[in-house]
Amino acid sequence: MAPSSSKADKKGAADAAAWMFNVVTSVGIIIVNKALMATYGFSYATTLTGMHFATTTLMTGVLRWLGYIQASHLPFPELLKFVLFANFSIVGMNVSLMWNSVGFYQIAKLTMIPVSCLLEVLFDKIRYSRDTKLSIGVVLLGVGVCTVTDVSVNAKGFIAAFIAVWSTSLQQYYVHYLQRKYSLNSFNLLGHTAPAQAATLLLLGPLLDYWLTNKRIDTYDYSAVSVMFIVVSCTIAVGTNLSQFICIGRFTAVTFQVLGHMKTILVLIMGFFFFGKDGLNLHVVLGMIIAVVGMIWYGNASSKPGGKERWSLSLPTSRPQKQSNLSESDEHDGKV
Repeated sequence: MAPSSSKADKKGAADAAAWMFNVVTSVGIIIVNKALMATYGFSYATTLTGMHFATTTLMTGVLRWLGYIQASHLPFPELLKFVLFANFSIVGMNVSLMWNSVGFYQIAKLTMIPVSCLLEVLFDKIRYSRDTKLSIGVVLLGVGVCTVTDVSVNAKGFIAAFIAVWSTSLQQYYVHYLQRKYSLNSFNLLGHTAPAQAATLLLLGPLLDYWLTNKRIDTYDYSAVSVMFIVVSCTIAVGTNLSQFICIGRFTAVTFQVLGHMKTILVLIMGFFFFGKDGLNLHVVLGMIIAVVGMIWYGNASSKPGGKERWSLSLPTSRPQKQSNLSESDEHDGKV
């Protein structure tokens, strides 16, 4: 009994550490990018994301050279599908923010959880308990109360949001799927996907940014401070990309989305601390409380027997032995 309890404690500590790593890097990059774009006018979001993946590619190359990343295989069709989903997600989110009101953009982001649930039900045969479904609803309600203000929609904005939601949900589902199917850990998967994303985004990014902003990146007036912010953004992005793969590998896309709204709450709180309390009112505070209660309820409900299970459980003896070496993708069959 003691060894089993010790193993559970270690897994819980590792899960918490992975999540904190993602929260810190995600909130950090939001703050840095806001300063870079709002203060220094670097509005080339797609190209900047390409720089992020180029830096991540450099990191994975160094780790492979040092022997920390072992050789692995990912079929080209799978890589191509992942890169298409991921790049449509990045471009779709940028275009959605440009063409929609902030309120509709936030509503579109909230729909990623139901879409991710649908993908898990269809492809992984996941069954959610009533409490798990209700807790997800409470999280969506709380975050909606916090963030959704003006809501207006137009045809092209709706199409952009639709593409962004589905491509983002598919990309996050695919992270979990590829790690499980091909026995890849987070570093291995990043080593395959980051170079392809860097190449495509650096090639297409300047064109897309010019289309969206009518500004050319080669005419940007670089300064020492703006370059420093770009370097900091790229450095933090390595941690953000890695921690996303680690978290989705350890949990699932749905759990990643639910817990991800904690970052929304933290960004709001930090905004109040750094930029004043103008937006801090009763309904925002109430929304934060509702969202946090929903997240706690989700964690409790989904961890209970029957809270989130596969329809048909595979026998433990049918698992490949090599899966036991993956600390980031264990315990995915049966209860997830």
